[in-house]
Amino acid sequence: MEDIQQYNFIVKSNIHNYEVNFIDNVKKTLETELKEGDFIIIDNKVKSLYPKWFKNALENYNYIGIDAAESQKSYQEVEPVINALIEKGFRKNHRLIAIGGGITQDVTAFIASILYRGVQWYFFPTTLLAQGDSCIGSKTSINFGKFKNQVGGFYPPNKIYVDPKFLNTLPFKELQSGLGEMAHYFVVAGEEDFERYKRDYAQALVDKNVLRGVIARSLEIKKSYIEIDEYDKNERQVFNYGHSFGHAIESLTNYGIPHGIAISVGMDMSNFVSMKKGYITSKLRQNSRELFEKIWDGYADQVKRLDIDSYLVALSKDKKNKGPLLGLILNKGYGKVFKDFTENDMIFRSWIVEYFANELNY
Repeated sequence: MEDIQQYNFIVKSNIHNYEVNFIDNVKKTLETELKEGDFIIIDNKVKSLYPKWFKNALENYNYIGIDAAESQKSYQEVEPVINALIEKGFRKNHRLIAIGGGITQDVTAFIASILYRGVQWYFFPTTLLAQGDSCIGSKTSINFGKFKNQVGGFYPPNKIYVDPKFLNTLPFKELQSGLGEMAHYFVVAGEEDFERYKRDYAQALVDKNVLRGVIARSLEIKKSYIEIDEYDKNERQVFNYGHSFGHAIESLTNYGIPHGIAISVGMDMSNFVSMKKGYITSKLRQNSRELFEKIWDGYADQVKRLDIDSYLVALSKDKKNKGPLLGLILNKGYGKVFKDFTENDMIFRSWIVEYFANELNY
């Protein structure tokens, strides 16, 4: 049997160092870890999918079940959770235990960072996006009105427990999305990592041992950047590769296209613009595209129908922009991703028109 402890590691943080542990028994780990006074915040859907895993823990410890929808990430929805914690005797020396995906993570991390000026929290990520990406990096965010992730800070968990068995009940599109989001780490890391990822992609969808290795490597790559730029000021910004283009697709489809799938189109768009600027060859772009096409399979028609002018307006609102210039993360080759300021002019518009007209047909 594979020794999963080989994947465990510690992330160094300016706030507090934290552990990432790979496990294969959530029930046992949870019941061993819990102490008196701990408070579980759990996604109701996860609770209903795995009743045997959580029965004892939820019977013996306080918990709050949340519906993990985007609307939960707001002051209005966070307030009753904080109120319940205080009323039920949660103290500064107690810990919050989050069980769920990115929304549960954001809600718990935000509360942990502000309650009593900071309490410990542990995280059991249950989606591929959370396991392979967002669980490390320290970011906490909630939405403000209709504006996404505008309020928050940096406050990592103290321990993270990753069990890929949670992914057995994920819809296929969520696996596609998680692998799509993780792909950008492998482009940033270099050619060897990308080729391994491209080779393992199909197997990772069906084999949890292969997927565990992909998750571990994705986190390892991310760790190497966040340890030198935890607050996302410089080096870490390369992880926005594909995201400016992808976020614009998400907002124009009202988040109807899963995040990682939009990002996979965004990475190909970034490479297309990089090719137009002479940064990469069409051969390199095609080599990456062979993977990205597999990830966005079934969604190209939805993207193709987007209005070009609305898309350019959405791109112009990206927070990485500087004045009228688009702050795009472009590509000079595997391991050579960088920030490039691009004029939002008629030439750029013609590239976007060409992309939507010709590049989503296959």
